[in-house]
Amino acid sequence: MGNRQQATDVILIGAGIMSATLGALLKELAPDWNITVLERRSTAGEESSNEWNNAGTGHASLCELNYTTEKPDGSIDISKAIKVNEEFRVSQQFWSYLVKKKMIKSARDFIVSLPHMSFVQGEKDVKFLKKRFEAMSANPLFAGMEYSEEHAKLNEWIPLMMKDRSAGKPIAATKIDSGTDVNFGSLTRLLFDHLKRKKVDLQYNRNVDDIKRAGDGSWQLKVRNTQNGSVERLNAKFVFIGGGGGSLHLLQKTGIAEGKGIGGFPVSGIFMVCRKPEIVARHHAKVYGKAPVGAPPMSVPHLDTRFIDGKESLFFGPFAGFSPKFLKFGSMFDLITSVKGHNLVTMTSAGVKNVPLTTYLIKQVMLSKEKRMEALRDFVPDAKSEDWELLVAGQRVQIIKNTPQGKGMLQFGTEVISAADGSVAALLGASPGASTAVSVMVEVIQKCFPGQLQEWEPKLREMIPSYGLKLMDNPELIDQIDTANVEVLGLAGKSDKKVKQSV
Repeated sequence: MGNRQQATDVILIGAGIMSATLGALLKELAPDWNITVLERRSTAGEESSNEWNNAGTGHASLCELNYTTEKPDGSIDISKAIKVNEEFRVSQQFWSYLVKKKMIKSARDFIVSLPHMSFVQGEKDVKFLKKRFEAMSANPLFAGMEYSEEHAKLNEWIPLMMKDRSAGKPIAATKIDSGTDVNFGSLTRLLFDHLKRKKVDLQYNRNVDDIKRAGDGSWQLKVRNTQNGSVERLNAKFVFIGGGGGSLHLLQKTGIAEGKGIGGFPVSGIFMVCRKPEIVARHHAKVYGKAPVGAPPMSVPHLDTRFIDGKESLFFGPFAGFSPKFLKFGSMFDLITSVKGHNLVTMTSAGVKNVPLTTYLIKQVMLSKEKRMEALRDFVPDAKSEDWELLVAGQRVQIIKNTPQGKGMLQFGTEVISAADGSVAALLGASPGASTAVSVMVEVIQKCFPGQLQEWEPKLREMIPSYGLKLMDNPELIDQIDTANVEVLGLAGKSDKKVKQSV
């Protein structure tokens, strides 16, 4: 322990995709800065970033119906879909840069092409999907999207889902071939391998017990070695709290005004997994449906092809679960100890407002495997119980805060909370999370290092060609980026940009 540096320029708490991304960006922008990473587990990417703890969708709004809403006049609002799509494309640009510069050896180790589809049943939802398709396919970000209500066409696209399906109910689907499956666990480990080569100090089995402001404005961290119990104090000018569900407690320890009045609500996910090759071979897509009435947005049902450890499997879910833990490897007291004087009213208000959500979660927790199989059979009519197993995924902590709409509002998304002086920042929230990691970490850089931005801008543009631009306003840049993704990341190109529709 004695040879560990006691002071550093930057401390990143949590060895997940967010810290890995911020570390990789900062090492390009400020190569001489000393960076220390503190992780309570024994390796990187064991919590929310782990490939078994997330659905691995490269969230680009190509299939997620909860990113588009129907307005009172019947038109479709695709503004959130545009925002998430642009953010995912920012991630892809940075990943292309890393692969091109040989900082990551092979893109195939973390990203593969996979069609993204939306699937609906019933007249009302078919009408919604058709309007959604018309709104999105007119936008250059979503070029190449196809739509069909024809059983024959859908049988080509999703044979596993169409087998034994009744012909009586109206159904429809959209499909776009530029979707991806992303192994964020693998990407996290690859980024930390790169950072290790860049002499970043990676410290595992380290728990941050406390964070306090030092007299000179820097931050002092009390760090405990979880293997031998020894304690040391580390100082840094800048601290990023990227500890997933554990970030809220650490943000509270900083005492910054911006962290007051914020609470968290944990939701766990349970997936059904099929690994039988003969079944897996009959489905090659990520297919998203509509969330049941009363379900939180992160419970949108989807049937995903996944590529993990060189093998394909199918994931269906998520079914929501509840645990008071904020991390999969957390404490049963996480929720109760997050309630403080400054967020008590916020948390209480949230409890009152979200009785239907609480009821929904309790019902989900109580579901038998057979009840979960019934939900799966909406997607795969001939699914057999013995072919599918339950997998408990990671914990997600949704932000609770006061907004102009009222006290104790549950927020579904990802948010950066930073001190006024930019010396500390914390990432809270969940989906779309990992997919938008690069955009979110660029936001951290903009908020926390305004004095360096002018100097760093050329490098930021080299790493992210669309930096400072709106892609949907620059169709030619979209084409350039897509071409680079095909060449560098080995992704599927848009073979046919014409809108395809079959009814």
